[in-house]
Amino acid sequence: MVELKHFINGISHPTVILTVILFIYPFIFPPTNWFEKWNKRLKFDFFWTKKGLITVYTFFIGFMIIGVQDENAKHILLKPDNVPIVGLLFLVHFFLWLSMNQGMKNDKLIDAGEKPNEYHDPKDKVLVWPDLVYIELIALVLLMAFLLVWSIGLEAPLEQPANPTNSPNPAKAPWYFLGLQEMLVYFDPWLAGVVFPTLMIIGLMAIPYIDINREVSGFYSFKHRRIAASIFIFGWLWLWINLIMVGTFLRGPNWNFFGPFEYWDLHKLEVLTNINLSDLIYIKLLGVGLPENILLREIFGFIVFFGYFLIMPPLLAKTVFKKLHQSMGNFKYGVFIFLVLSMVALPIKMYLRWIFNLKYIIAIPEFFLNI
Repeated sequence: MVELKHFINGISHPTVILTVILFIYPFIFPPTNWFEKWNKRLKFDFFWTKKGLITVYTFFIGFMIIGVQDENAKHILLKPDNVPIVGLLFLVHFFLWLSMNQGMKNDKLIDAGEKPNEYHDPKDKVLVWPDLVYIELIALVLLMAFLLVWSIGLEAPLEQPANPTNSPNPAKAPWYFLGLQEMLVYFDPWLAGVVFPTLMIIGLMAIPYIDINREVSGFYSFKHRRIAASIFIFGWLWLWINLIMVGTFLRGPNWNFFGPFEYWDLHKLEVLTNINLSDLIYIKLLGVGLPENILLREIFGFIVFFGYFLIMPPLLAKTVFKKLHQSMGNFKYGVFIFLVLSMVALPIKMYLRWIFNLKYIIAIPEFFLNI
């Protein structure tokens, strides 16, 4: 059991677990035909069957049973603040499984020339009263009963009055802001707290409307909305839910990474020397000092930044997104690819920090412009 806990602690580090998720993601949610073929070969469709749901939940429950028997994991999993996040873990997977399960069933029906499960005769109608109102009333009563039992059985995580001389370590935001707090590690506050959340919210809302397929409107389908669905799920699942999980369960004192079964040692310090791209090129590679001129000093960062947003869109339009570009047109494609590149910028910056200790690509503190 000790060896198993050490193994879980090792693979739980974001550099490992997020890399694994990022690698297998396109095979689970294939955005192109190439990944679709490998999805069938590797049998990843198993995850969206009932047996797949039972398998994943068995793993979750097994982890919880082992966790509550360990003092370190028990402190994290059963902390009143974290209990909703444990429930979130189960609920997110269930509703993701439900939508993918229904979508793949409909894809098979459509390929066989049949109607999807959600298809109905336009003449058939369901009245708001009493059909819908009764269902909403029952759901309301059940939810209120559940919250009442929860409030009685689980103490509210109230602490002492705020004391400026005694700050908690780690100081964490509410769970719904932990993704933003994790982004603050890699980006300046104006980017992590304002720009990226805005782009993520707008992007997740806009992408399904940019990549439109009216033939599959009104019912679940993955195969016929592959690109929109895979990118949406990536932004929601990888860039938001995963960051909340990392901030909740893996960030400990001094905002260091800790495994689920690892003791939160207040004295643990990870000595990191984060450097900017200009420092890396001029000082490390060229062996000279930084130029005094700001533009000359940050010229390499500007090349990387503008090359990423100006060269990548037409390059992808000629290769990976060729058919998508032709179907969307220049304007829709431009908006679409800008939102996609903005979302992908987060994991890219995370890996640059983990691998090269890169702090900023463009660092102009004189004008509070750090990217």
